[in-house]
Amino acid sequence: MATLLRKIGLIRLHDRDTEDPKHHQGSLKGTKGNQKNNTNKHCQTANETNILSTPEIKARKLEQLGKDKPSGKDKQGKDAKEKQQTGGGGGSKATSASSIPPLAPHRQHCTQVRTRRLMKELQEIRRLGDNFITVELVEDNLYDWNVKLHQVDKDSALWQDMKETSTEFILLNVTFPDNFPFSPPFMRVLTPRLENGYVLDGGAICMELLTPRGWSSAYTVEAVMRQFAASLVKGQGRICRKSGKSKKAFSRKEAEATFKSLVKTHEKYGWVSPPVSDG
Repeated sequence: MATLLRKIGLIRLHDRDTEDPKHHQGSLKGTKGNQKNNTNKHCQTANETNILSTPEIKARKLEQLGKDKPSGKDKQGKDAKEKQQTGGGGGSKATSASSIPPLAPHRQHCTQVRTRRLMKELQEIRRLGDNFITVELVEDNLYDWNVKLHQVDKDSALWQDMKETSTEFILLNVTFPDNFPFSPPFMRVLTPRLENGYVLDGGAICMELLTPRGWSSAYTVEAVMRQFAASLVKGQGRICRKSGKSKKAFSRKEAEATFKSLVKTHEKYGWVSPPVSDG
């Protein structure tokens, strides 16, 4: 029995001695390799952490952020598009507003003078007690008047026509230019349709004082209307009673064309205006 046990012990020792050293080394290497792999993995993680903090990765991060964010040109283009879409109207208004030059001091002064003068004349006309003329503003426009002439010479044929046709007044339109009273107003007859009396096509009035050459800033609207009333009588003006023609209304366009033509004619051959005393 003792001999048997010794033999078994010798066999085990023999197996250990005869075991392949390469296999043993391989197992050791495998163990060491696993340890090394674990160590390498740890080192790689540590290295990655260290590498991410390097300037190169920071630069990459900045590049990535730059890709995500629009460039300066793109941003400017985007802003321009947004302005065109949302604020395009405002931009065009600002451009149009900036392109409109302000009123020149001289023009502003003329406008103020015109306004003060017409306000004063309007008040004076309304104070008149003889009911010679009355004034209505066209659509509340101080520079556009409808003037009703209620009286002419009562011994004239025109006054008799007014009575027979139940015409209470002769209606005229008077518009005042920007540089009034330094330039004359434009005046024309609206109703009734008149013949002769220096009233021409379209209701234009042939009077020298209504032209730039004959006008004076001292003339008032009342004075002009009195001169017109005298011209109607002196020129033997009558209310048109012809069928069809009497119903045809005067037009401003025709009146302006006629007035320009007569001004050229009279500048060439001279003017003849009846004095107020002849009315």
